[in-house]
Amino acid sequence: MTTARQKVLAYLKKTRTVSAAQIGRVLRMSAANVRHHLSVLCSDGRAVLVAETRKGGRGRPVKVYGLSESLLGNNLALLSDLILTEWLSKLSPVKRADAMAVIAKELGNQLGQINSNVPMAKRLVLVIEKLNTLHYQARWEAGAEGPRVIFAHCPYAGVIDKHPELCILDSALLEELTEQSLEQIAKMEKGGNSFCVFRLGVRM
Repeated sequence: MTTARQKVLAYLKKTRTVSAAQIGRVLRMSAANVRHHLSVLCSDGRAVLVAETRKGGRGRPVKVYGLSESLLGNNLALLSDLILTEWLSKLSPVKRADAMAVIAKELGNQLGQINSNVPMAKRLVLVIEKLNTLHYQARWEAGAEGPRVIFAHCPYAGVIDKHPELCILDSALLEELTEQSLEQIAKMEKGGNSFCVFRLGVRM
């Protein structure tokens, strides 16, 4: 059975951009109900607010919604796979690790340096904030052998199976941001572990 929200999403996919009132007229739903469903779809990342318009420049603005980029789709995973395959096939394992370290350093520079004098607990909070701008869904927790950083999402999931070198990139980026040596003690696996876990080489 198709729910009202699924019908709203299906119509959005069909029209690309549309207002709540327009959806309501077609699906014979109240604009208030449609706005509620659109709000939920926006909050979970399936829809986005693309514009606000006023007819004749007067009155309450009309919100226009569209599909999120994730639902529209792209070929980035395929392109990334082809580029990485072409590039990394020409490098030895040592050179591949070196290349990942260079990329990690540049990513760290792009995210911004953290003052070395910041206490580790505060530093880890800042590191997690930076990592989550790159979609790692990261968090940290204290441990008897030192703090652990946990990734709940792999931003490279589309290509990681063919390019495990990207795990080296993750480790190098985390070392760059924390300025600590670390050990990866768990790795995401299909049908198995759901997290990547890194243990830092310091004690709190």
